[in-house]
Amino acid sequence: MPTDFSGTWDMVSNDNFEGYMVSLGIDFATRKIARMLKPQKVIEQDGDSFNIKTLSTFRNYLCEFKVGEEYDELTKGLDNRKCRTVVNWDNDKLVCVQKGEKKNRGWTHWIEGDELYLEIRCEDQICKQIFKKSV
Repeated sequence: MPTDFSGTWDMVSNDNFEGYMVSLGIDFATRKIARMLKPQKVIEQDGDSFNIKTLSTFRNYLCEFKVGEEYDELTKGLDNRKCRTVVNWDNDKLVCVQKGEKKNRGWTHWIEGDELYLEIRCEDQICKQIFKKSV
């Protein structure tokens, strides 16, 4: 049985988000706003089917996928690029690869205790985020 990611998660740390956003080509004004946000993740999981909502006062983003099935993703509200995306299990981690105009793009999610870890990658930048489960 895979790890259950379901729940509401509040951001507690966000390391190198600026570098990650620069690698995506996000403009200065948007980066300035985004750095101040403390987004919340709401994850609904049914086996290998996921609905991940990233919610903030500035923008919301919805990511829906089934593990192992490649799909077309439009990163609307983020950097507005089209990617060919696939998410797979690596033991208890979810590993996403996004193929498109940016190299080495994707993310990895895993849980340790009551914390959700997220590493997002683009080109040579890695942003590390930690979320704590809401009670």
